Amino acid sequence: MRGVLMSDHPAWTETAAGERVRAVRTVSGVWVLRWDDDGLHMSCVQGTEDVKPVVVTTDPTCLPATVPSALRAGLLGLGSVQRPANPSLWDAVTTAILRQVVRAGQARKLYRAWCTTYGTTLATPHGELALAPSAERVLTLEEAQFAKIGAKFHRSALRAAAETYERNAERWHRMDAPGLVGALVTIPRIGPWTASAAAADFTGDFSVYPHDDLAVRTWAAQIAPGHDWPDKKDKAFGPMWTGWTGSDRTALHTLTLSTLAWGSHAR
Repeated sequence: MRGVLMSDHPAWTETAAGERVRAVRTVSGVWVLRWDDDGLHMSCVQGTEDVKPVVVTTDPTCLPATVPSALRAGLLGLGSVQRPANPSLWDAVTTAILRQVVRAGQARKLYRAWCTTYGTTLATPHGELALAPSAERVLTLEEAQFAKIGAKFHRSALRAAAETYERNAERWHRMDAPGLVGALVTIPRIGPWTASAAAADFTGDFSVYPHDDLAVRTWAAQIAPGHDWPDKKDKAFGPMWTGWTGSDRTALHTLTLSTLAWGSHAR
């Protein structure tokens, strides 16, 4: 069974044939990822294959009995979830920043405009695919260039992130997910939500994802509408969510990522 693809990252696009495609950059080369009826395919189109993208697979059968039965049943019905971890920490950081304040659909359009306007565009058999501009490139952009694509609000955060990333990238790449969250939150205008989302994207470890995120709350309530969920403004959701899995980070990762993937496929 091939399972389902978690295509939350805004770089994923759909071809005329209904396939999902995306370009990613590892430290050794550029890869094109493609998802079709046979599952996930990866091909190196620039550089070398020395460092391949990592694919994280979740199995909802590992969820503990403490997870509400209706929620657990819904996730078991979804099956296994495959999600390529973002091999570029810089892309993960910029993606999380561009998601600040705006809705998911607008963030997707903004990210794509950001990549096609200032990043690197590749001609592939699946159409043109774009990669995000480097941190070095971001530091050369003028205020009007951010405004041109609708990223004026994000300018200061992107520039602060680029400056800090240039100084710390080598050290940050060696960190585990919790440590990376702590490092990223020190960047000006990078709060806990942005840092956690970026760390989860890069490491593939969704045990550090912001668990009280609106998307997690929304999809969980739709999967198990009969459960007594806290009000949207109630801060009890996060502790409740993490309490179901206790110290089992794998189970927390699976619970969170599977719930987000359910929402993606429900739409």
